[in-house]
Amino acid sequence: MMEKTNKRISPVYGAETSEKAMGKAEEVEALYALFNEFYSAYAQERARLDKCERMYRGEHWYDVPMGEKGEPRPVTPVLQSTIENVRADLADHLPEAIVSSDAPEYDALSEIFTHIIHENHLRCAYDEEYLKMTHDLLVGGYGVQQIGFDETANGGIGGAFIRHVDARSVLFDPLAPDIQDGRAVFKYAHHTRDWFIQHYPDKAAELREDGFMFDTPEEQLLTADCEKTILLIECWRRVYDAEAEKYAVHMMLLAGGMMLEDSRIARPNGYFAHGEYPFVVTKMYERKGSCLGYGFVDMFETSQRNSDKLDQIVMKNALLASHNKLLITGASGFDPADLRDWSKEVHQGDNLNGISWFATAPLPAYMLSYIAEMRNSIKEESGANEFARGMTHAGVTSGVAIAALQEASSKRSRMAARSIHSAFRKAVCQEIEIEREFTLRARCEKTLSAIGSEMGYGESAAKVARLSAIEHALDSLDSLPAEFHVTVKVVKENAFSVLNNNETVFRLVSAGMITPDVGLQLLIFDGKDQAVQLMKNKALELALAAAQGAGNGAGNGTGNGANMP
Repeated sequence: MMEKTNKRISPVYGAETSEKAMGKAEEVEALYALFNEFYSAYAQERARLDKCERMYRGEHWYDVPMGEKGEPRPVTPVLQSTIENVRADLADHLPEAIVSSDAPEYDALSEIFTHIIHENHLRCAYDEEYLKMTHDLLVGGYGVQQIGFDETANGGIGGAFIRHVDARSVLFDPLAPDIQDGRAVFKYAHHTRDWFIQHYPDKAAELREDGFMFDTPEEQLLTADCEKTILLIECWRRVYDAEAEKYAVHMMLLAGGMMLEDSRIARPNGYFAHGEYPFVVTKMYERKGSCLGYGFVDMFETSQRNSDKLDQIVMKNALLASHNKLLITGASGFDPADLRDWSKEVHQGDNLNGISWFATAPLPAYMLSYIAEMRNSIKEESGANEFARGMTHAGVTSGVAIAALQEASSKRSRMAARSIHSAFRKAVCQEIEIEREFTLRARCEKTLSAIGSEMGYGESAAKVARLSAIEHALDSLDSLPAEFHVTVKVVKENAFSVLNNNETVFRLVSAGMITPDVGLQLLIFDGKDQAVQLMKNKALELALAAAQGAGNGAGNGTGNGANMP
């Protein structure tokens, strides 16, 4: 097996001898030195993440040496089941962004932003990225998301995105508890030389193969040979400009001891105008003095191991009990081989007192109940108890009661969801700023027609006024003073919560406390937006018909106003 080390990589440079080339070489060497410092500091963290993945898959017995006779290694996946139940609960909290402005005249533009963000997330399949992030969050303790810009998206117009980043492939400053205060952020991946020949044909031949110097995740199922790979390092640096009194973020691509790309050449004022690292970190359990966190495996690993160890004792006892030993003395006169033959009906010997059975003593009765209690404690303390799983005692069948029990039992899930939504809000704020910087006018003009078509047919006064407001907002994009705020709503609600909400709305409508049109707005069901829009269109048609009828009646002198003095 290839030996894994944390040996420092020294960059390789070409034959350039100019002062500029030497300065660039020194800068590359300094970046590699900083990367090696971060990578060495994360050695224990990488081992912890690998251990968490093995515990999640129930492979923690591989850390224990096998006994002489191959002792049983039972695994009851309580921890894995708990994580998946909480993860399923978080899937019902998939966030969706709603953009609002600080001034009423920009409300129409805020709605366009909401459509643009929604379109971005559909394009990048954010629901899948969200599920990947929740896995890292619960198992490893923190999830990482990156905000970027894709120039080829939307038919060449471009568009921002939010993507999940594997926690094992990103390095934050170990000295900074806030990633925005860190000296750098590194993201790295192994690639073959053929990959670099395709993407960087003019520099691929000069790159040194250095992937073997760095370890790959031990828990991966497919083994990869990194002997002939080159490590691609994405380095983000955030620097403060004292004269401008603001931060600027830059990105450099390093590989094989060379700098492949430098954003300072194309964008000297910063890769993104917002001047922040385009990463957000969501923590499950706080880790003091660090931007990272702890997960479910860190909290309940000992209970899972002890539970499986007790299972091993029970299984060993069962195996021993299934093979009771027969003790025979020499004075008994019985042949041991003859007694071992169960097909015989008669055995001949001298003394029965010389024969006795040696039975394995049974385990205490409390051990089985203790194992069950230990497993239940994992579910209870993690928040994935029976009520959160949809299980109830005493024949509870009422939707309101079940919803109340689930709401009370999902505190941990709601806490994790709040952390996820907070990080999502920060990510969307960066996404908005990226759209404002690069493609806002083009995206707004493209989205304008979609919004107009969703408003219904006909040239009603309300539609004309709304489109006019959007056009006015687009005219002010060049010097946009508006500040936009992001709120988060849940895309999918829990089924029992939906039933409880809708039942409450029906009661309010029946009691006459709210009107049916308000009740429709409060209901939760698929196709609600289309139903609301159809209701608005119908109301506009009735209002226009009533107005036209009143106008015709007044012109003919037959309306109500014609008989008035």
